[in-house]
Amino acid sequence: MDTTKKSSNSMAYGAGAALLLAASALLGGCVVRVASPPPPPPPPRVYERPAPPPLPAYEPAVDVEVQANEAPPPLPDYEQPPCPEEGYMWTPGYWAWGGGEYYWVPGTWVQPPRVGVLWTPAYWGFVGGIYAFHPGYWGPHVGYYGGVNYGFGYVGVGFAGGRWEGNRFAYNRSVNNVNVTVIHNTYNETVVNNVRVNKVSYNGGPGGTAAAPTPQERTAMAEHHVPATAMQRQHVQEAVRNPALGARANGGHPAIAATPRPAAFTAAGVVGAHGAAAMPAGARAPNGAQRNPGQQNAGQRAPGQGQQNNFVRTPGQPSGAARQGLPASSGRGPAAGPGPAGAGPANAAKAARPALQPKPQRPAPEAKKGEREK
Repeated sequence: MDTTKKSSNSMAYGAGAALLLAASALLGGCVVRVASPPPPPPPPRVYERPAPPPLPAYEPAVDVEVQANEAPPPLPDYEQPPCPEEGYMWTPGYWAWGGGEYYWVPGTWVQPPRVGVLWTPAYWGFVGGIYAFHPGYWGPHVGYYGGVNYGFGYVGVGFAGGRWEGNRFAYNRSVNNVNVTVIHNTYNETVVNNVRVNKVSYNGGPGGTAAAPTPQERTAMAEHHVPATAMQRQHVQEAVRNPALGARANGGHPAIAATPRPAAFTAAGVVGAHGAAAMPAGARAPNGAQRNPGQQNAGQRAPGQGQQNNFVRTPGQPSGAARQGLPASSGRGPAAGPGPAGAGPANAAKAARPALQPKPQRPAPEAKKGEREK
């Protein structure tokens, strides 16, 4: 009896304990659990127009739309100024369009934007009844420039004016005007010109060159290109602002045909085109007789410079190179200023001399005493 009673009490105690634990668990869960706020609604979707694809580096938008209805003038005949220092590379001059006419952008020596790149010149191409301008660019290889013979290594296809040897640029003295006492990284390699010799400055159309891109040029055109440098762009802006470089003003013979550095239009060593009406400011005509095509320049060296360069003119390029900083001459002296006929530089020098004063005449000696008495 007692055993049964104890068993009942034990069972009742266990059930009560279980109920207490369950209640505690329920109460504890209600106290600990904290209701989290609902997540914020997603932001409304806004349509954003995708950015336009970047333009190729070698065709700035400002130049792509340059077109003209008339053909550019023939290339002027001019000398190449000497390379100012090692590391500069030659960029030939060309006709650009602005202000309703063509104007000349002088050839010049420039520093490349990086090691290992070469300059592909700008050119005009006749397509669809208009003349379209194709700007120049830098790249690992020279691309297509319309078959235009700019001279000085740019004979219509490729470039024979120099090459990269490691981190240094070597100059071909047969087509470039370099002072070997200043620039030592040179070589001498004859350039064979297979392009028709003329001064045509555009491709296609009536009278234009008929050259089509070669496979090598097509490959170079697809490579990564670098646009003209800041100094090259400044050079073009200086040309635009100079009214004397307009084709109507100079008749196709600009007085500033080439410069020793970009935008240096009044510096010593500026070269005028053959047949220009006036020599550029600060320029001097070389001494010596006018030479025949292919003959070495007879101009004198500038003081302090070394020996003359062995320059060999390639057919079809501008006639040779101005020696040691002396600009080109068409065989004529400086333009005569206003004055009477025959008043050349020699007569002007004579006129500048002071006039000789007549010698005072000595008084006649007195007659001898005997003669006066007669």
